Amino acid sequence: MTVFDVDSMGRSLPAAELLPHLAAAGDDAAALRAVVEAPPGTGKTTLVPPFLANWISQHAARRPNESTNESLLGGTVERPRRIVVTQPRRIAARSAAHRLSALSGERVGGLVGFTVRGEHKVSAETLIEFVTTGVLLRRLIRDPELADTAGVILDEVHERHLDSDLAFGMLRQLAELRDDLSLVVMSATLDARRWAELLGDDARPAAVASASSASFDLSETWAAPQAAALDARGVTPAFLHHVATTIAEHRATTDGDVLVFLPGAREIERVAGETRRLIRDEAEVLTLMGRTPPREQDRVLRGSTTGRQRIILATNVAESALTVPGVRLVVDAGLDRQQRVDAMRGMSGLVTVGASKAAMVQRAGRAAREAPGEVVRCMSPSDYAARPAVTPPEIETSDLTSAVLDLACWGAPGGKGLRLPTRLPERAHASARNAATALGAIDDGERATSLGQRLATVPADPRLARALFDGADLVGMRAAAETVAALESDQRAPGADVWALIRQLRRSGDDRWKHEVRRLEREVGTPSTSPPATEQDAALVTALAFPDGIARVRGSGSSDYLMASGTGASLPRDSGLSGQPWLAVAEAGLVQGTPLIRTAAVLDADTAQLAGAEMLREEEVATFDPFQGDGKVSARRVRSLGAIELSAAPCRPSAEAGRRAVASALADVGLRDVLRPAESFEVLRARLGLVRAVFGDPWPDVRWGELTRTAETWLGPELEAIAQGASPRRVDTTSALRRLLPWPEASRFDEIAPERIRVPSGSAVRLEWPAAEDHENQVTPPVLAVKLQECFGWSIGPTVCDGRVPVTLHLLSPARRPLAVTQDLANFWENVYPQVRAENRGRYVKHPWPEDPWNATATARTKSRTSHP
Repeated sequence: MTVFDVDSMGRSLPAAELLPHLAAAGDDAAALRAVVEAPPGTGKTTLVPPFLANWISQHAARRPNESTNESLLGGTVERPRRIVVTQPRRIAARSAAHRLSALSGERVGGLVGFTVRGEHKVSAETLIEFVTTGVLLRRLIRDPELADTAGVILDEVHERHLDSDLAFGMLRQLAELRDDLSLVVMSATLDARRWAELLGDDARPAAVASASSASFDLSETWAAPQAAALDARGVTPAFLHHVATTIAEHRATTDGDVLVFLPGAREIERVAGETRRLIRDEAEVLTLMGRTPPREQDRVLRGSTTGRQRIILATNVAESALTVPGVRLVVDAGLDRQQRVDAMRGMSGLVTVGASKAAMVQRAGRAAREAPGEVVRCMSPSDYAARPAVTPPEIETSDLTSAVLDLACWGAPGGKGLRLPTRLPERAHASARNAATALGAIDDGERATSLGQRLATVPADPRLARALFDGADLVGMRAAAETVAALESDQRAPGADVWALIRQLRRSGDDRWKHEVRRLEREVGTPSTSPPATEQDAALVTALAFPDGIARVRGSGSSDYLMASGTGASLPRDSGLSGQPWLAVAEAGLVQGTPLIRTAAVLDADTAQLAGAEMLREEEVATFDPFQGDGKVSARRVRSLGAIELSAAPCRPSAEAGRRAVASALADVGLRDVLRPAESFEVLRARLGLVRAVFGDPWPDVRWGELTRTAETWLGPELEAIAQGASPRRVDTTSALRRLLPWPEASRFDEIAPERIRVPSGSAVRLEWPAAEDHENQVTPPVLAVKLQECFGWSIGPTVCDGRVPVTLHLLSPARRPLAVTQDLANFWENVYPQVRAENRGRYVKHPWPEDPWNATATARTKSRTSHP
């Protein structure tokens, strides 16, 4: 039985060449499993779904005895016929459904329908349903069997959205249990072989069907800006002005429409206003983004009906999933808004970055889809060359809390057992696991709890879902639902103010937001007549969702805030929230490495402590700064909300707090700076360092790194004294170091490494010992700086370490100026001394300069003929 006239639909579409390959792949198979690869605009989204619907109908007709199917849960059900087609965005799902309905001569909601968040047009007769990937993911969590679905087509998988990757892994596993479930993966550009291997079984990969299309010539123009596109506050006004002037200058060079790519709604609105001012009424300026009303979306996607040139400013929704007819010129700002997670700061959100080359190639192709076109890039060729080749998968850059919960509900903790296109990154997975555990959504084994199962059914971030349920008890169902719906909406909060956003949504009568509020109320229970949200209600619910985002201002009137997580962040330039004592931050993105608050609500101190009750701490905080005063431990009794200090008072440090403070100082600045050791300690450490370098074990390693590592062992009592308030300068660290001397070898230590050496004159001269770290590559000998006359009578120089290490002699004049450096005294007497004697005897006439100084009888001034071996 044929339901759709695919031949007529595909008469002018290049994707028609795909269909014979798909038919061949489905011959004698219980279900169709294939990968479709075709460029944008070939019509694959238009033709493959009705082809699959026909194939399933014909397959059922050929096998009438298979009209029923055994359920995975037991019993039999009618074999399903519905095809679900995913799109990454709501606008693409609506557009595809409308286009296919028009080609079929049907109304939307008949044979072809769609379901997106906030809008639902399907009926009992619907065979093809376009949905966002997020909608499909919620269905998989609610109904892991997908009992009413005969096939799923995952479209635009090359964009590598997180929901798409998860859905693929779950569907691939479900396909192993349901041999009647058809599964097709489609994309404009993808690694077909890789996806075919993932979709296929161990024996062979899935079939691949490819189509090509004739491309028109595309010229490329560069329009590099004078100023930087991004600064610490986001996209710069100067760059947006440059984009607007570029549009105005180049639009007259084409007889078609202009498609402009910008990263987000704020930038689109700014450029739209400037463009209208520059071109006056010479062209129609339209916008296309996620929050564009459906009627306006349809108007843009239908093409011009007046003959006037259109300038369409769009986000990346128009990059590959949509066809905008009539476009001959693309102006690309070269920016993209992507999900990013900063594990170190505990932050995640949308970040404005430079678009990848792959994304910009997709954008440029929109100009040459129907005729020769042009792309103007708002950058230099060198900037373009420096961009990354592809956009990273969201699984590598996003907060994974929701993904971890979805996988737990599916029964695949962390993705275990699933053929995910990319595995969960270890650090991001660990952070998400901790967050989901803190919400009470998963247990220690990463299995979903009953609360987690409930949170997962709500199409919202798990934090917002938890705040919806908790907030309903505190402020009422309606108030909680309004706040969560606003935080989940596509609308940007004016001046980053959540309450301003809620008031704006109320005034505009936004149907999508009102529908979302009602749906969220139903998630909690039976909708009631509870009052709408107040500003205080919105702040409390926001703080309940993001307690780590509770923030306090860093100075009167400042726009800088410290969040409970310990991260600092700033408000945008135009925010009226600056100077508010407390905020509940729902979103803070990184712009040029600087955290910028995107969405926040005004809190008071009491509400902050109510929402952040689990982070309230009262503890003794001891600090030890060896560089301040006499270096003693000090302490305060501190009451804090996470990293935010609420109050503090000085107190006497306890022993345990003192130990923590000293340990922290050891980790931060090292043992040497903590101890500030006396000279005797350094001399002893240097002597031990040389003995260790010469003899090895059992002599201890006294390099600073090893001493720090073993400090608790050899320095325990002294560290305890410091922790209890003693100054390091008053602690006998030299005696502590002597405890490391091995027994019985310690009895000979002063013999093999003496502090002083007695010279022939009778003086005991101090040796200068190299630091323990100086023996890394070879043994460095100690130095004896001594007057030359005091060495008369030595025929050879002294040694240490049982004669193994010759001492380096720094021979000095009577005025203690250097004359020579040697370790070979005999050679010095014979070859160097005569010249030294000739040069200095006239200068120092009162001092002896014998011709044979090694001979003790040659000088009467030497008091001893004893040499030190």
